[in-house]
This record gives sequence, structure tokens and C-alpha cells, in this order.
Amino acid sequence: MEVHLAKDGDLKAILTVYEAARQYMRRSGNPTQWGTSYPPETLLREDIRAGRLFVCTQGNKVHGVFAFIPGMDPTYGYIEGSWKNDQPYSTIHRMASDGKLRGVFRCCFDFCRKRACNIRIDTHSDNLTMQHVVEKNGFERCGIIYEADGSPRIAYQYTAT
Repeated sequence: MEVHLAKDGDLKAILTVYEAARQYMRRSGNPTQWGTSYPPETLLREDIRAGRLFVCTQGNKVHGVFAFIPGMDPTYGYIEGSWKNDQPYSTIHRMASDGKLRGVFRCCFDFCRKRACNIRIDTHSDNLTMQHVVEKNGFERCGIIYEADGSPRIAYQYTAT
């Protein structure tokens, strides 16, 4: 798999990947994290314009999508627990796979850790799949953060050693 900066022309495939991910979440006991419409197309278009949305591809087929955002994330300003450090970091958000290939998170993570040695990510307590792949790839659980709407998320951090 390869990672490319998402383009407007990728949007239809990106929306298909997110729909497949939402269906998987519902089937695996996580119906509320993204509901039926997250992330909204307006946010994805904003991510593309800002140059922070990426696709994982094999051939010309998009199998994964994620936002990779350098700099402080206001959602991570308060944590019940503690971050591993207070150094500058980047964040992975909106990670999704169409479920057709194994290793999409690893592809995303390999790309990100070549660009940042301090990475944060969060997920819903019902998202056991994401918890597994995040922990398997060396992220450490740091505590609980809260989304803007007040919903809790498990917060993780990876630091290169």
C-alpha cells in the first residue's frame, strides 16, 4: 500500500471507505462513535483543502483514509490521566478502512511516524478494533479526553525511542 495526499477527485472513494467503516463499527458493537454520517463531507473537503487528509491505496483503489494534523489539538488540552510528555506532537484523526485489506492502520502509522516522533490518537471505548491496532503498534494508553460534545475517548500517545 502507498499513502497519498487526498485530492478532490478521491472524495467519492473516501466517502465509500467511511461508509464501510461505519457499517463495520455498527456490526462490531460500536454504533455511536461515528453514527450514520461522521465525518461529514464538509469536514473532509476542509481536510483536503488544508492538505491534512491522506489515502492509503493499492493500485488505484483507496482502501484507507486518515487525517494527519501537526500541532496542538484543543481536544487534548485536558486529560484524565497524563500524556507521556509535553513535546510538540501530531495527531491521527478519522482513521478508516474499507475492510478489504489487512494492514491499513500500519500503512497509516508508518507514514505518520516518518513525519513525527510524537503522535497522539484517540478512540471510543466501544471501538475494540482500533484499541487493538493502536496498542499493537506501540501506542500507550494515557487516559481519557473529551470531545467538544462531552463524549469521552480513550487517549493514546506514541513516542519514538
